Amino acid sequence: MNARNGNAGLLQLRNWYDYLRQAEATAARFDGHYLDGHFEYQHPTRLQPGTPRRMRRAYRVRIAYSEWGARGAPLLVCCGGVANSAMRFAFLADALRDRFRVICMDWAGRGASGWLVDEGDYSLATHVEQLRQLIDHLGGGPVSLLGSSLGGSAGIVLAARYPGRVARLILNDIGPFVPKSRRTRRAQALARHYVFRNPADLLRKIGAAQRNFGPASDDVRFHLSYHQTRWSEADGGRVYRHDIRALQAYRRDAGASLDQWADWQRVRCPVLVIHGLQSDALLPHTLARMQQGRELQLMHVPDTGHTPILHDRNQIHFVGAWLAGPATAAREWCVLHAP
Repeated sequence: MNARNGNAGLLQLRNWYDYLRQAEATAARFDGHYLDGHFEYQHPTRLQPGTPRRMRRAYRVRIAYSEWGARGAPLLVCCGGVANSAMRFAFLADALRDRFRVICMDWAGRGASGWLVDEGDYSLATHVEQLRQLIDHLGGGPVSLLGSSLGGSAGIVLAARYPGRVARLILNDIGPFVPKSRRTRRAQALARHYVFRNPADLLRKIGAAQRNFGPASDDVRFHLSYHQTRWSEADGGRVYRHDIRALQAYRRDAGASLDQWADWQRVRCPVLVIHGLQSDALLPHTLARMQQGRELQLMHVPDTGHTPILHDRNQIHFVGAWLAGPATAAREWCVLHAP
């Protein structure tokens, strides 16, 4: 199936068995290409604001990740947005695994990772700490770090405050400022318990989101929907594979604009910014300010909002070339979609 005949293909999904056959066939392209890994994240007491002080104890949470490529290759760590799973990066990781060791992490409360004890434990500071501990688990860095949306926000803080752990930073449609209006709108859409009763409902929602992801074929939509959801016997349908409290915590934080300009000024490593030209999160005035006084690489992606999936081979080519090449002077270009 492809984007042109996708509607006809979706009508052939009579039930969940049809959906699973197609989704598993799509996922099979990655069979044997990666390993499942994990580490024990230790959640510190300083990041437990919702727990009474006398009751705070550091506790462990199992954090899952997928590992692509050879152990001795240059290391790229990928982390996604507030509702993403690690397998969102599968297309990128699979294409780069012959040259890089790519680690794609599930945040706590998402995907195959464990959940935190209290809603208040989910915060930007917690995501930064998870990244720091992951990099230490992998050997301490420095690593190349690719962050989409929330992952990029955490990456900015990590690169600013722990410069020895980040050699290069890729920000996928995110900058040091996101307006309150955009964050609030996104939070209201996310912080709900969705139950998909049939395949058409699930793929319709993924399809609606394609206005943000950019042009994508049906196999990409199946891949995303399959890995971002799970079957719930109690609900009688598929539900998102995350802790709803993590998204409720994001809704609480979205009551204010995200302002990271102070941390941005402290980022000294080479930076590649990927910008969806239809993005409502990474705005032109933010990009202009980011470019002031620094050598910034800026790749624009047409017909795409927040955030590019990075499944397109042209996009992957430029990401791989930037990671493998020397740090160069400021450059700005637009990458066309591959056929």
